[in-house]
Amino acid sequence: MAGSNAPHVDLSQAMTTAPVSAADWLIVAPSIITILGGTIALMARKNTDAQPKVAMLFLTLLVGANGALLLHVLQKGVVTMVMGNWLPPFGIAFTADALGASLSLIASIVAWCAGLYGAVTIDGTGRRYGFYPFLLLLMTGVSGAFLTGDIFNLYVWFEVLLISSYGLLVLGNDRIQLDGTVKYGILNLIGTNLFLIATGLLYGHFGTLNMADIAMKMRELEAGGSVGPLAAVAALYFLAFAMKAAAFPVNFWLPASYHTPNVAVSAVFAGLLTKVGVYALIRVFVLIMPGARDYFADLIAVVAILTMITGGLGALAQAEVRRVFGYLVIVGIGAMLAGIAVGSLQGVAGAIFYAIHSIIVMTALYLAAGIMQLMGGSTALRKLGGLYGANPYFAGVFLVLGFAVAGLPPFSGFWPKLMLVEASIDAGRTWVAFAILASGFLTTLAIGRVWIYSFWRGGPEGVADGCAPIRLAPAAELSSPALWVPLLLLTGLVIYLGLQPEALLQLVQRGAEGVIDPSAYIRSVFGEP
Repeated sequence: MAGSNAPHVDLSQAMTTAPVSAADWLIVAPSIITILGGTIALMARKNTDAQPKVAMLFLTLLVGANGALLLHVLQKGVVTMVMGNWLPPFGIAFTADALGASLSLIASIVAWCAGLYGAVTIDGTGRRYGFYPFLLLLMTGVSGAFLTGDIFNLYVWFEVLLISSYGLLVLGNDRIQLDGTVKYGILNLIGTNLFLIATGLLYGHFGTLNMADIAMKMRELEAGGSVGPLAAVAALYFLAFAMKAAAFPVNFWLPASYHTPNVAVSAVFAGLLTKVGVYALIRVFVLIMPGARDYFADLIAVVAILTMITGGLGALAQAEVRRVFGYLVIVGIGAMLAGIAVGSLQGVAGAIFYAIHSIIVMTALYLAAGIMQLMGGSTALRKLGGLYGANPYFAGVFLVLGFAVAGLPPFSGFWPKLMLVEASIDAGRTWVAFAILASGFLTTLAIGRVWIYSFWRGGPEGVADGCAPIRLAPAAELSSPALWVPLLLLTGLVIYLGLQPEALLQLVQRGAEGVIDPSAYIRSVFGEP
C-alpha cells in the first residue's frame, strides 16, 4: 500500500493525545456561552420583548459555568486547556487559577444584574440597536481576558471587550454620548497600541507568548541579572494598562465618559472595565515580570498615591452623582495599584480583595444612581432632594453602599483597606498607607455630600422642603423587581462579605499565592517536570 512505508510520527511530542476531562471544558464554557448568546440576541434584535429573556438565560448560564469553574479550580488546582491539542507553548492556552476564576465569577454576577436592570431602563430603540448582544459580547471579552494563558490573546480579548464597549457607550446617539465615546475611544486606542507594541517586543525577546513559558524564562533571566533590556517593555505595559485602568495621569477619559450612557451601561463599565486593566497589571508585573515590578515599585507607589488623592478630590468637586461615582472608581484603582506596589503576599491579596469589592459596590452605586434619577428626575445634586422621605429603605441601602465604598466597617470595603494599610506599613511604605486612609476620608466626605443633598435635604435647591414633586417616573416602573433585585442582591453581597469575610480572604490569599509563586501555574501548563 502507498502509505505502508510512511515513517511513524509520535504525536505525543507535539500534541496532547489524552482526552480532555469533561470538567476541564468549563474553562472555555464562559466564552462559548456568551458568543452563542450574543449571536442569538443579535439575530432576535427586532424582537425587543424577547431580547431580555434570551440575554438573561445566557447570563444565568454564564454565572453557573463560572461558579462551577471556580469550584473545579479550588478542588483540582490550576486548570489548563490548549486549543487544537497542541502542546504549549505552541498551542494557545486557556488557564484558570483562583485569581482568574474568582474574578470571572464576580464579573458574570454583576453582568447578570446589569442585564436584569436593563430590562426596565433600556427602551425598545436601545434593544434594537444592540444593548443585549453588546453586553454578552462584552462578557466574552471580560471572561476571555480573565481566563487566557496567552499574553497576545489577552490583547485579543481586550479588543473584543473594547469593541463591545464602544457600541454600548454610543447607544442612544445623544451628543453627550458621542463626545464621551470619542474621549474613551482615543485613550483606549493609544493604550491598545502600546499593549501591542510591548507584546511584539516581548515575543521578539523570548520567542513565545505563553504566560507560563515567559514566566519561566523571565525568572532565568532575573537569576542571571540580565533584565535591563526588558525594562522598556515593562514600562510600555505599565503605561498601557494604567490607561485602561484609569490611573493618574491618564484617567481623565473615565469621568468624561462614564456618566454619558444609560445607567445600566455605566454600572457594568464601572464594575468591570478598569478591573480588567488592574488584573492585567497583576498578571504582567507579579506573575510574568516580578523583577520589573521590583524595579518600578516606587513609580507604581507614586502613581497609586496620586490616583487615590486626585480621585478623592475630584469626587468632592463634582455636582452630578454619576460624575462623583466616576471619580470614586478612580480612587479604588489607586488602592489596587498600592497593593501591586507593595508586592507582598498580603499586598497582592488586598488588591485582589479590593478589586472584587469594587466590582460589586461600584456596580451597585450606579444602579442606585439610576433609581435616584427615576425618583428625582435628575442626577444633578442641585436638582435632587427629599429622597429619604420618598423611600427610607432605599436611603438606607444607599448609605450601606456609601459606607462600603469609603471602607468603613462593617461592610466589604473595610477588609481590603485594612489589608493594604497593614501591608504598606510592613513594607515601609508609610506614605502609601497614609494615602489609603486619606482617600478613604475624602471618599467619606464625597459620598456623605451626595447623601445629604439627595436624601437628607427636603427638596431640590431653591425649593422649600417638601414642596417639590418626588416621583417623576411611573409608579409601576419604580416598583419593578428588575430594578430592585439587582441592587438588593449586590448590597446583600456587600453586607455579607463585610460580616463574613473568611471565605473570600482565603480565596484571595490563594489567588495571590498563585501569582507570586507561579510553580503550580507552570505545572498546569507544561505538566510535571
